[in-house]
Amino acid sequence: MSHELADELAYLAEARRALAWMLAHARMRVSTGDQVAGDRYTAERLGRMLKSHAKELAEEPDSPLYFGRLRFGDGDDAGEHRNQSYYLGRRRVTDADGRALVIDWRAPVSARFYRATARDPRGVTGRRRFGWSTRHPVQLTGYEDERLDHGEELGTASRLLAAEIERPRVGPMRDIVATIQPDQDELVRADLDRSLCVQGGPGTGKTAVGLHRAAYLLYAHRRRLSRNGVLVVGPNPAFLHYIAAVLPALGEVDVRQRTLDTLLSQTPPTATDTADAARVKHDVRMAAILRRALYANLEPPTGEVLVPDGSYRLRVSVHALARELAAIEAEDVPYGVGRERLRARIVAMLQRQLEWHGETPTKRWLDRIGRGRPVTAVLDRMWPKIRPEELLTALLTDPTTAADGVLTADEQRAIRWPRPPRSFRSAKWTSADHVLLDEIAGLIEHPAGFRHIVVDEAQDLSPMQCRVLARRSEHGSLTVLGDLAQGTTPWAATTWPEQMAHLGRPDAVVEALTTGFRVPATVLNLANRLLPGTAPLTRSLRTDGALRIRHDDDLAGATVAAVHAALQHAGSIAVIATDARLATLSEALRAAGVEVNTADDDRHRVTALPATLAKGLEFDHVIAVEPDEIVRAEPRGLNRLYVVLTRAVTRLDVLHSRPLPALLTEPVREAPPRTGQPAGCS
Repeated sequence: MSHELADELAYLAEARRALAWMLAHARMRVSTGDQVAGDRYTAERLGRMLKSHAKELAEEPDSPLYFGRLRFGDGDDAGEHRNQSYYLGRRRVTDADGRALVIDWRAPVSARFYRATARDPRGVTGRRRFGWSTRHPVQLTGYEDERLDHGEELGTASRLLAAEIERPRVGPMRDIVATIQPDQDELVRADLDRSLCVQGGPGTGKTAVGLHRAAYLLYAHRRRLSRNGVLVVGPNPAFLHYIAAVLPALGEVDVRQRTLDTLLSQTPPTATDTADAARVKHDVRMAAILRRALYANLEPPTGEVLVPDGSYRLRVSVHALARELAAIEAEDVPYGVGRERLRARIVAMLQRQLEWHGETPTKRWLDRIGRGRPVTAVLDRMWPKIRPEELLTALLTDPTTAADGVLTADEQRAIRWPRPPRSFRSAKWTSADHVLLDEIAGLIEHPAGFRHIVVDEAQDLSPMQCRVLARRSEHGSLTVLGDLAQGTTPWAATTWPEQMAHLGRPDAVVEALTTGFRVPATVLNLANRLLPGTAPLTRSLRTDGALRIRHDDDLAGATVAAVHAALQHAGSIAVIATDARLATLSEALRAAGVEVNTADDDRHRVTALPATLAKGLEFDHVIAVEPDEIVRAEPRGLNRLYVVLTRAVTRLDVLHSRPLPALLTEPVREAPPRTGQPAGCS
């Protein structure tokens, strides 16, 4: 063993002792926390925070305490870090004296680990990466040095970097703090007030960038984010299950992770739209129709307000009521605010009359008059209370009045209920209806917002779904992640500027990640055949990987054989097919003794997954069954097949009994050669 490795092992032992002290101290604080809090609420909140911190520290020994080391020289460009050395990890580790043995990867100085180069060392003389065993407890196995002051820079040729990127994926997605690339780091550390759109093909790391940006913002702006917080929106529960462990591993547990459906309602949809109805309901024109339907409830006054008050008869004339109604409607405030504003102005006119008589009204008098029958009665006629469910029920029962001139007759028929419910209380709502109900609720009263929202697979959002998120980020920022080539919904975006406009950020910068680190070139080159000639192509830096395309009339038997062969290798395995075929394949696998996960389960190595839920996930070995069926199952089937094929990060089997889609038999489309620094990895 070299002296330097022995020194590193000694430092690791010291860091582990410091972590053990931190854990013991955290547990002591848990046991005494309720004695220092000033009230019950504070005690409960403090207790949860301390217990969470202790739990995180208890889990830390199972992972590497640090992944890199920075050494600075004595030049002016080192600044305050002159002649200093820092170990970088997922969380800060300090000893009993408060000395930092490991600093957080999000600390400002850590940016130099990711961005320093031989050409621009930024005061860094040496960068060291550490290798760790995969067994528990993890052990330091070696290190790799780059002497930036001598012009030594490994970049993507780093053996340890490549090993970390390419190691098998089993279970949920992991963080990428050890492999963040310079372009990724710039996006991760972008300012809180800046909204970003990250366009990235398969394996380019867009999802990881979004999650790490959330973790970074919580570190750098914790006080600003403590009230409104951070929201992560994913396309489906399987995707959220896949990414669920990333933020907690980075020390961030107070982040809400939701699908759009669960963000809108805790009650699942109880009805299903036809394809035509769904297309119309997701169209941005529905926003104008709903607004028209809501404000059609406003009525001009038909009589004055007369309020008896002792010996006085206080009055507000029809003319004055009509004037205030028109003025408030022109102020473009939420519907609910407008109603209360009209109430306040009616009361103010009554108050002035009372004051003219020499009386001084009290707050109690103002409240009583404002809630009294004379004022409430005229208010209910002029600006009635409206429930979103009540308005939507009326619209879907007869859309003619509100939709006239906006929707065609066929489009109106598509959304009209063939059998209207007796009342809104018995109505059954579809997923698209929940979006419309949220639009109405937003017209009545602004919803609570988030300081930052991360939305993944954003290319699949409809304009109306985008408006749901725009309402919740009106005073915050967005990180929008997606790939136009993976758009599979009927309303999938074709350009990012248009999509960002629907999200309320038309001026957001669009950044492209075009280098794939996870998906091998042999897989990407096959999938790229499916893209139209103008689509952006992803170029992979990986020359490993295996691709096998096999024709077999017995697809169930061929799938079982392919899975048995895949089990001889390390890593996760996915069988992906249409929903209709998947049940047969799953039954054949179980009959052959293969334990199979469902979409939201990861206890076993093999997952049977419908093509519609594959987006955002990745597996070491993918077995794609009957591509022609996948293509024909939906209007954007070619895009869906592109998603399916690019879930493979090591090996891909394509099994078919029908002829392959024609595009898969055409010459390979390869991405143009790439220049500059790599754009990222996942």
